[in-house]
Amino acid sequence: MNALNRHRALTAIWGSPRGWRGTAASVNHSDIGRRFIIAAFAFFAIGGVLAMLIRAQLATPGSAFVGSEIYNQLFTMHGSIMMFLFAIPMFEGLALYLLPKMLGSRDMAFPRLSAYGWWCYLFGGTILIGSLAFGVAPDSGWFMYTPLSSKTYTPGINADVWLLGVTFVEISAIAAAIEITVSILKVRAPGMRLDRMPLLAWYLLITALMMIAAFPPLILGSILLEVERAFGWPFFDPDRGGSPLLWQHLFWLFGHPEVYIIFLPAAGVVSTVLPVMARTRILGYGWIVAALLALAFLSFGLWVHHMFTTGIPHMALGFFSAASALVAVPTALQIFAWIGTLWNGRPELKLPMLYLLGFFLIFVLGGLTGVMLAMVPFDWQAHDTHFVVAHLHYVLVGGFIFPMLAGAYYWLPHFTGRARVPKLGEAAFWLIFVGFNVTFFLMHLTGLLGMPRRIYTYSEEMGWTWLNLLSSVGSFVMAFGFAMFAIDVALQIFLSRRSRRNPWGSGTLEWATPIPASAYNFASQPRVEDRDPLAADPDLGLRLARGEGYLAEARHGRRETMAVDITTGAVDHVVVLPGNTSLPIITAALTGSFFLCLLFGFYWLALAPVAGVIALGWRWAWVLGWREDLGPVSIRPGETAPTHREAPGAPGWWGSVFLLVSDAALLGSLLFGYAFLWVVAPNWPPPELIGGGIPVGLMAGLAALAGAALTRRAASASKAGPASSASRAAAGAIGAQAVVIAGLMFVGITELPPPGSHAYAAICWALLTYAALHALLALLCAAFLRARIGSGHVSGSRRLEASVAQLFGDYAGAATLIVLLCVLAPAVMS
Repeated sequence: MNALNRHRALTAIWGSPRGWRGTAASVNHSDIGRRFIIAAFAFFAIGGVLAMLIRAQLATPGSAFVGSEIYNQLFTMHGSIMMFLFAIPMFEGLALYLLPKMLGSRDMAFPRLSAYGWWCYLFGGTILIGSLAFGVAPDSGWFMYTPLSSKTYTPGINADVWLLGVTFVEISAIAAAIEITVSILKVRAPGMRLDRMPLLAWYLLITALMMIAAFPPLILGSILLEVERAFGWPFFDPDRGGSPLLWQHLFWLFGHPEVYIIFLPAAGVVSTVLPVMARTRILGYGWIVAALLALAFLSFGLWVHHMFTTGIPHMALGFFSAASALVAVPTALQIFAWIGTLWNGRPELKLPMLYLLGFFLIFVLGGLTGVMLAMVPFDWQAHDTHFVVAHLHYVLVGGFIFPMLAGAYYWLPHFTGRARVPKLGEAAFWLIFVGFNVTFFLMHLTGLLGMPRRIYTYSEEMGWTWLNLLSSVGSFVMAFGFAMFAIDVALQIFLSRRSRRNPWGSGTLEWATPIPASAYNFASQPRVEDRDPLAADPDLGLRLARGEGYLAEARHGRRETMAVDITTGAVDHVVVLPGNTSLPIITAALTGSFFLCLLFGFYWLALAPVAGVIALGWRWAWVLGWREDLGPVSIRPGETAPTHREAPGAPGWWGSVFLLVSDAALLGSLLFGYAFLWVVAPNWPPPELIGGGIPVGLMAGLAALAGAALTRRAASASKAGPASSASRAAAGAIGAQAVVIAGLMFVGITELPPPGSHAYAAICWALLTYAALHALLALLCAAFLRARIGSGHVSGSRRLEASVAQLFGDYAGAATLIVLLCVLAPAVMS
């Protein structure tokens, strides 16, 4: 097969249909990544317009430009858009587009999951933006502190829009995190050991792992607050045993790792672009990876950094203050590695380099003010002033937007296949750089002069007038810079000349593809023997196009890509990926219908889309797989490998593992809330504890153990025993999980006080509901396994469904036992 015929055959398999049907059904990672990036930039523009309205209001004292109610919506939506609809989705889009190309793969591990995440992001973002258009936007701040966001003080649906819309968007973020993690660990080019991965892949891997652990506390907090608003369960009401501080803990358990979740992908861009601009290799590869791991670990110990003024004990203040200062060490290590790379190379002052130099100045200043705010006495003085606003923007704009703009200009030839228009980008840079510093450097001064954040007006006597006016002028200069950047990109896309392949002389694999890349990325997949494969073999792209790599033949209409051992990069198996389908958009639409039903109070009607999502999830999994063993397939002349359904450690199994890790983080957050309320909340101990339920709880616990054991029995029997034995074991697991659900609900209904009476009853009901839902999920997994055994999709070799069902059965059993231990403990001790 020559190169042209190979291209046509692979395009027929990997390409997407034209028109709206193709748009709705495409699961190609390049399509999804581009959509994320374009939508994130659109949301950024909306958030920027809101920022201009805020600065117009604050430009002069006593301004009547907008009233307090609209102003509250403006600053709440500005923060929410920039955090949830721009920063995270922008890096997700970059990861989805670039990762397979940088890793030498043809797609991500779960293409349909990427598409589902995209549609959830689009629908959730539309809900939030629509609320602004209809005048019911959230108005309690992007952090939604209670009791301001409770039903008493925000009686409309404004807060519900935030809670449900953000939760909807976070589903997309968790999906992307699992997708990124599994793709980096498993779906790489053969030979690419962990220490041969591009640094950007390391940054994205650690960021995705942080998202898996950090986002569940926010999702839990949003669920609990929405349940309190909808049904009166008093998780955060101090009069009935709740605590507003519980919301702050849950929010900042997400919120401070979020800062590094935003920064790390941008730092990965710096570590990728900077060596190319310096015409040398990155200095201290291993030290940078170690710094990333340390930074990820430390970031989870800083959440109280935002709560120094809430009455935290002094010993805890000292601990979190020290941790907040210590986190500067791994960040500084990366900065020194970048400076050393520049010193060791021959830097060229091209446009991406201008943005990197701007990043160095702004981010270092933001880091210095961060160390200042880590010191408790200073934080007490500067807390909730414009000094904090200035610090936040210096860290996030300097640490995220400037590197991303450098990355945009660096990878735009890859996206568009065209060279940029000279000079316009440089003008945009100087407008953005000067406008940003005029805007936010002066906010440090207004903050030190005592100007609180989140006020919509002030009197002239306060002495803040000229500083605010200059800040507002600077913000409009910066806005003109971003508008010029958008014009520059549009000109490059539509009017510029064609670019040569690899215009920067980079050594990473994404430049081995044609630009723009084909739907399949690589006509054949490379074997990687160097950290910079193109630097070691400049003709690699041509040789891959000729079919001299892995999986050079298009066969049976299957989308195939290589999977490797996690650490060594040795060939593991061939992953057969699903093709284009409308299942993701339909599932996302039903998921959105569920959230809309909750938003408008149609709680019973919300069960209908839940049933629809379950049915579609069943269909989603059912269309995969095959009824016969394929055996080892050829991957290149003289070498074979099994397909993923006939090999252990398939991407689907790893995806389930990381999903359950995230799920366990949510359970851990719920248990933290249970312990926090017992120890700290007012009006404890509760007036009424659980009355009994030990025999029924013991029965439910034994049934949970039986369900896990029977699922394991079904999985092992499917490998060695007759199908009838495996089917009977799966049926027994279904019955055991049904007993678990009935027992948990019986304990709650008959033995617990009403959930609206006290936070104790509410949190116990939340725990029981969590365990019951996971028992239901384990029941569905066992039922699916039984159906697949009966249909012939599961055999001694094809055991993916069995191994996944075993994971969910084990987790449901462990979760049930933990929940019963916590809920029944007072009854046992009484």
